[in-house]
Amino acid sequence: MMGDYDSTPPILSHKWYEHPSVFVPGNLLREARRQRAIPDGQVPRVCVLDPDGDIVRNLCATNKAKLNPYWACYHTQLYDFEYDGIELGIIGCAVGASFAVLVAEELFASGCQLLISVTSSGQILPTEPPPFFVLIEKALRDEGTSYHYLPPAHYAEINSGLLDMLNSALAEVAVPVYRGATWTTDAPFRETALAIEHACGETLLAVEMEAAALYAFAQARHKAVVCFAHVTNRMGNVERDFEKGEGDGSRDALRLIARTAKAWLSEHE
Repeated sequence: MMGDYDSTPPILSHKWYEHPSVFVPGNLLREARRQRAIPDGQVPRVCVLDPDGDIVRNLCATNKAKLNPYWACYHTQLYDFEYDGIELGIIGCAVGASFAVLVAEELFASGCQLLISVTSSGQILPTEPPPFFVLIEKALRDEGTSYHYLPPAHYAEINSGLLDMLNSALAEVAVPVYRGATWTTDAPFRETALAIEHACGETLLAVEMEAAALYAFAQARHKAVVCFAHVTNRMGNVERDFEKGEGDGSRDALRLIARTAKAWLSEHE
């Protein structure tokens, strides 16, 4: 009978945010190491999520990346590489909120201390023709994963200390980087005209699939996460869309990643 059920949707009920999880990433990684004979060791302090995989493919194609021997995730591969004198790790094709946070949990359990996400995004407000970058200051929580980490709210936000650090550091980057809000969705093919109109009314610059969940995870777990939207398209509504630039956008993305990493490392050496 309908009357027997709580009217609150399951995604918003019975979360007990202050209680620890029974299933933790360290235990999963322990068993993966045992089963796959992976030696103990850590990943680089600064790691990158590359949901499209273009940066990873470019690094591998130019022989600039090698597999990390200590990464014990069942679902992904972690590559180590050096850029501008910085040792970095990178994982490609972890698309969507739940996948991104699963990997983030495992990365921080494996020695990562700063996670940088650079995700391909669709343009909402017509600021300028793509491609360009957005430092995501806050993300609309139109996905599910964030509600397992934080109580309901409209937005998840970047840590204020990280934002202050980046406001000065990114002034020196030679690629266009805007600052603002994005819309994180779980359903990229349900971006209706009315939903886009609403997003414009909220002054959202772009739509992507990971930032709200990553920022909620970061706040709940007290971890350092920075999310960038690489605005590359107008959702396929113009000809010759989804062009990223040189090296499928990897050149400019790596410059942005390196500047972010250097700013953080300068405060954490």
